[in-house]
Amino acid sequence: MTEAGARPAYARREVGVIVAVQATLLLAMSPFYGPHRDELYFVSAGQRLDWGYPDQPSLTPLLARISTEIAPHSLVVLRLWSVLAVVGTVLLAVQFSRLLGGARKAQVLTAVCVASGAVVMTVGHRLSTATFDDLAWTAVLLLVTQALVDDRPRLWLVAGVVAGVGLNNKHAVAILLVAILVALVLDGHSRHALRTPWPYLAGCCAALLWVPNLVWQWRHDWPVLDLSADIADEYGGIGGRLAMVGEAFSMYSPFIGVLWVVGTVQLLRRDEWRSARLPAYVLLVVTATFLVTGGKGYYLAGAIVPLVAAGSTWLAGRLTTVRWAAAGLAVSAMVAWPALVPVLPERTFVGSFYSGLNDDQVETIGWDEYAATVREVVAGTSPRPVVFTGNYGEAGAFEWYGVGTTVFSGHNGWRFWDLPGDDGRPVVVVGFHPGDDFDGCEQVATLLTTVDVDNEERGAPVWVCDGPVGGWESAWDGLVHYDA
Repeated sequence: MTEAGARPAYARREVGVIVAVQATLLLAMSPFYGPHRDELYFVSAGQRLDWGYPDQPSLTPLLARISTEIAPHSLVVLRLWSVLAVVGTVLLAVQFSRLLGGARKAQVLTAVCVASGAVVMTVGHRLSTATFDDLAWTAVLLLVTQALVDDRPRLWLVAGVVAGVGLNNKHAVAILLVAILVALVLDGHSRHALRTPWPYLAGCCAALLWVPNLVWQWRHDWPVLDLSADIADEYGGIGGRLAMVGEAFSMYSPFIGVLWVVGTVQLLRRDEWRSARLPAYVLLVVTATFLVTGGKGYYLAGAIVPLVAAGSTWLAGRLTTVRWAAAGLAVSAMVAWPALVPVLPERTFVGSFYSGLNDDQVETIGWDEYAATVREVVAGTSPRPVVFTGNYGEAGAFEWYGVGTTVFSGHNGWRFWDLPGDDGRPVVVVGFHPGDDFDGCEQVATLLTTVDVDNEERGAPVWVCDGPVGGWESAWDGLVHYDA
């Protein structure tokens, strides 16, 4: 560990080149293949701005709204926020390496490992809450660690403000804040901070910024708890917990996984790094938390960033040059890119084994064709119908591409936005069997794509129905649902 005044200079030129390459690649890929279902949902939510939604607070929909005001239907503009966020994550990781005394070699290796990491490229390609969650976790951990290392307690307040903004993006930041307190208890060298007011003032700052979203959740009967229970059910059990650990280990790349594990061990072992051990303890605490509650591996991505920096700093100290190590670690991550970001032509991707490795990228293909099918059904139905969908991705896609009529859904946030009027208009039901909920139904089409992509929508039915049984107000409670 080095004193602030003697700390190695920031390798601005080398790190600048790395993040410039990363940003250029992400911007070049932005228009391909199409929007993800979650992005479509955020755009729809952004058109109905509120202090919260069942599945996330307001920040990401707000950014989507700004993008669509600037350039409607532009994926490049929509995704620019994510590019900036992952560039920020890389720069923060490099600063953590500096805190550990990492000079140019260590900083370059840190930047390469974080920038090329499969999970970082994935969240950098799409507008998602995970993107800004990773940035918030990384920033809070860096600020708190630097407050401890440099004895600059006012950085706790900055961390509190960053955490408050992060809480307005994703509720998981609350787990990070609790984990920091537990980590301070576990870390004997940093425990003295608990005897000062600064951590508690930071928590108050974060809580105050979170209040509007908490009020929204309270007024809507805490839907986040229902969604959390759904995620826990889906990812619980021994299999789900093992999958979480495996995903956390490999989501940057398996080799970078080894590196951050080594970084964790070295943070806990090396006496000269004792002031910066907090992120290692935090990772242990949040991992245990998500194992108990049932979480996904990528929830840990932001907590792992400082540990990648620690592992990179340790490795760089043992090498004469990091050129080959950096190249090898980057390639170890890049082999997974085709499954996660659109580096292959669409048809090549769909026809390759990569399409079966990840559920998210296949959900960016086909929305324009699905919307065209529904648009044709709407045009051929008289009087003009409304559209009701089974999930928010379909509803968002039909708003994004336009189907010639008003779109409704009962999924998550959509349940609160609009209720169709009981005016006797027919209903185009998309994505599920109407069963006993709708009268006079006839299947008139099927959602298909010209490429044989295996995603959630392909093969889904399209029905024309007379209307919901008993009218919309009567049927609404049976049509709405929360699920991830």
